[in-house]
Amino acid sequence: MDQKLYGLSHIFMTIFLHNLSSYMVLPAITDVTMAALCPGKDECSLAIYLTGFQQAMTGLGTLVMMPLLGNLSDKYGRKAILTLPMSLAIIPLGILAYSQKTKFFYVYYVFTTLISMLCEGSVLSLALAYVADNVTEGRRATAFGILSGIGSAGFVCGTLSARFLSTSLAFQVSTVIAVIGAAYMQIFLRESIIDHNLSTPLISQGKLVTPKIDGKPKSNMHLFNALRSFHDLTSFLNTSLIITQAAIIAFFSNLAEVGLHGSLMYYLKAQFRFDKNQFADLMVISGIAGTVSQLILMPILVPTLGEARLLSIGLFFHCVHMFIYSIAWSFWVPYAAAMFSVFFVFSQPCIRSIVSKQVGPHEQGKAQGCISGICSVAQIVSPLAFSPLTALFLSERAPFNFPGLSIMCIGIASMVSFIQSMMVRVVPPILS
Repeated sequence: MDQKLYGLSHIFMTIFLHNLSSYMVLPAITDVTMAALCPGKDECSLAIYLTGFQQAMTGLGTLVMMPLLGNLSDKYGRKAILTLPMSLAIIPLGILAYSQKTKFFYVYYVFTTLISMLCEGSVLSLALAYVADNVTEGRRATAFGILSGIGSAGFVCGTLSARFLSTSLAFQVSTVIAVIGAAYMQIFLRESIIDHNLSTPLISQGKLVTPKIDGKPKSNMHLFNALRSFHDLTSFLNTSLIITQAAIIAFFSNLAEVGLHGSLMYYLKAQFRFDKNQFADLMVISGIAGTVSQLILMPILVPTLGEARLLSIGLFFHCVHMFIYSIAWSFWVPYAAAMFSVFFVFSQPCIRSIVSKQVGPHEQGKAQGCISGICSVAQIVSPLAFSPLTALFLSERAPFNFPGLSIMCIGIASMVSFIQSMMVRVVPPILS
């Protein structure tokens, strides 16, 4: 038990440092993008389309990579695979830490798109699998909620830091923290897969190990099997009705989440002239509310209400807060809407926990990777649907005056996931 608690404490710290680094620069990204592409303007269709293209390409890449990385982590260990995204995340941050001029922004854009295609969302997915390795089914929803709460704490600290740091300094500090996070994970995090008979470790004593069959390397065989991620994804979805329902919920909730992320800041900048500081304030409010909810309320509510009911509550308030954003009539309304994160942060840990309990102990990486793959499909579709709508209704060419129409449509997508969540009937989990 002590070893499990030791491992959990270090995966929590790894997630905290990763989120601290990632979200420290998030409030400034919109201003950096607008300054590089459309200097001096409050509305920029090019920035919206480039953001949407990046989201779509990221979704296309992660659709293949998430099930693949999940499968590889089941074979070679969570820590070995987690090294890839933790290390690559340093590169785009370092580029903007050096300069935010237009040519450097385009270099950053190319690198962040390619790296996101390879490993977007993989840190969280692998961390969830790591937690599932060390926690029994009965406590898994609470543990996932705590992991999300720790991630939200990193989100709060990162966005709060951005409020007081200049844009250039924020990227520099973020790069340093990303390096510290990768080094911390390598030094302190222990492997969670104890049964080494399942596979040969990918890395042994600092050397790459190539498994063999009858004296011949079988790395090509592993690569061939890994590239069957689409087959793994479809076969996983057909495992049970609950997993199919969870996949539908994950798709539509992520469809809405990606659409909101790609549209909201441009909407607020055009509508109320928000800048880095206002974005940071908004994120801090949302982050603090979500952190308190996941660390305090969720451990209390899960045993009482159950994951399925708590999932529906979270998705309901997810819809509500998007509808409020879409009809915001004053600058203070987005701040009020952000407080709904107290409730809608329940949805993601509950989805992951429900799925985790439907598979065996040696399929956790595959399960979390496949759900992340479903979310990646939504990440492809969302910018194709919502970015043109956002650009149109924020421009002078809008057919009628409703700047928040795209946000309202995003809320309708979230409502579909809420309706589907009402149909979920959880059955007893597979025991480890």
